[in-house]
Amino acid sequence: MRRDRGFTIFLIAQTLSVAGDMFTAVAIPLLALKATGSVLQMGLLTGLSGVASVIMGLFAGVVADRLDRRTVLIVCDVARAVLYGLIPIVWLFAPQVWLLYVIVPLGAVFGMTFQVTYVTVVPALVDPDRITEANGRLSASYAVAGVAGPVLAGVVAGAFGPSIAIGVDAGSFAVSALGLCLVRPRPRGDRGPAPAMSGLAGFLDGVRFLWRHPVLRSLTVLLSFFIFVTTGLTDITIYHLKEDLGQTDAVVGTVLAVASAGTIAASALVGRARRKFGFGPCWIGAQTLGGIAVISLGMAGRVTVVAVMMTAFLFATTIAGICSMSLRQEVTPDHLLGRVTSAFWTVHYALGPVGAAVLTAAAEGYGASAVYLAAGAGCLLVAGAAAFTPVRQRWAPEAA
Repeated sequence: MRRDRGFTIFLIAQTLSVAGDMFTAVAIPLLALKATGSVLQMGLLTGLSGVASVIMGLFAGVVADRLDRRTVLIVCDVARAVLYGLIPIVWLFAPQVWLLYVIVPLGAVFGMTFQVTYVTVVPALVDPDRITEANGRLSASYAVAGVAGPVLAGVVAGAFGPSIAIGVDAGSFAVSALGLCLVRPRPRGDRGPAPAMSGLAGFLDGVRFLWRHPVLRSLTVLLSFFIFVTTGLTDITIYHLKEDLGQTDAVVGTVLAVASAGTIAASALVGRARRKFGFGPCWIGAQTLGGIAVISLGMAGRVTVVAVMMTAFLFATTIAGICSMSLRQEVTPDHLLGRVTSAFWTVHYALGPVGAAVLTAAAEGYGASAVYLAAGAGCLLVAGAAAFTPVRQRWAPEAA
């Protein structure tokens, strides 16, 4: 795959975009806090970004399926470079907080469109039997960017100010756009009819395909429950380290950074694992390992054990997630891939915020250990249920 120039350039561009997203996630709240001194303003901006992403999720699949996908990716990167580049320029003269309330949701709109569209481009850059491996490489680069991005953003913001950090963010998107100009995805020959530019109609097209495909239907239901019982686990782990084990913020950050090694390791191994064992055994095995790791967290009384179990959990969820995404890319007709991706993410992430609220409330009332045990049992239930569905199949079936 290293000899595939198009994919290599795409990988670098994607890593830069993710690093830019990480810069934004840290620098924007810091800038809002510095300008207003209000935690509420930080929360409002974060909430506004989330709402914009969810709304755009309904339309992003239609955009990816109707328009040239490489062009969509380039436009999203250029738009974010321009939007975030405005902030340090304006801040040179005087802080304008209202500008953040315009730029943050617009940036989230282009970010969501980019996320959906990039999934549709991967199958056009590599051979069909290398899709899982390609997703593993991308996931590994995201994990590295996810660790390094916030650290670099904090260093730059501390040394030069949050507005300069956002300027660096804008530069990363500009370089990513230039790299994407050099990528030439192969036409897959299955364009199909162009969808109508209707968010709801496009979303329903994706939902119908998910429902009609036996494996994707089962995965969507199972993952919806999985997301419900695991979305709040990072918050629970922070709570457990701080309140139960009496650790410092530095220790919390170190544990979460160390745990990202699980994502990197899984990304490197998932391609070979799926070729050897097949989809069903990999996915069900990963969910089982994840459930055991979460239950073990409930009995962990030492920081080192928490770090190891969180690493195992992220290893398992990365294996399962990459296998799941690769399967969707393999069995979905090209002209539907954007809408199916958008629908899949929207449906199975919808319960995430509810699950996070339930888990954190339960941790406050019953303790982190009880929540870990319940969430781990939920993961094992997902793995057990999958064994009685078409998900258990060893190899991916043909497109419905």
